[in-house]
Amino acid sequence: MLALLLSGLPQLGQAGGGEKLAFLRAYPTQGGAAGEAKPNGEAEPHVAQRAVRGGFYDPTNPDLERLQDYETATAGLPKDPVGFPDWMRAIREGTIKPRAGLSEGAAMNPLNLDVILKNTKQMPYVRFPHYSHTLWLDCSNCHPKPFEMKAGSTAINMTEIFRGKFCGMCHDRVAFITFFSCQRCHSVPQPGGEPAAKPAQ
Repeated sequence: MLALLLSGLPQLGQAGGGEKLAFLRAYPTQGGAAGEAKPNGEAEPHVAQRAVRGGFYDPTNPDLERLQDYETATAGLPKDPVGFPDWMRAIREGTIKPRAGLSEGAAMNPLNLDVILKNTKQMPYVRFPHYSHTLWLDCSNCHPKPFEMKAGSTAINMTEIFRGKFCGMCHDRVAFITFFSCQRCHSVPQPGGEPAAKPAQ
């Protein structure tokens, strides 16, 4: 459906390799749906996986050949429903243990505080869980840039997130892909609205 909507937008044009640009991000226009079997019997990767294949590394980096292959680096990590590393599950299960700093005495300062963002138009409200973020990020990673400390004072919108601003500085790059995981953020039903889908764990 989105491909049909975007096909009429000339400013998005064509990217190389038979791809169209959606919200300034390339996504493949060919291939089966997630889970659809290929002729050799393997399951087709989710469209989110196909969208970023080969796009993790800077090809101009002189040390490109020394970098670890993505599949090798993430092979032992639990995966989310679309096939990317589930970093929070990896922390909970002890697969990874983020360091608080370079010194041995450094400590994390997790903050158990949820903020509900209500400027979501018809979508369910967004629950932002500080706890899962502060298990491995310091407050200064996000405050005061790109987010002011006062809830509601930063004008966040999905177009800018898709363009790599606000939440998109990490999501769609390191953390889960927002475009294919709406319910993970939009998880709080609006009053009188439809119940939100349960967020993936």
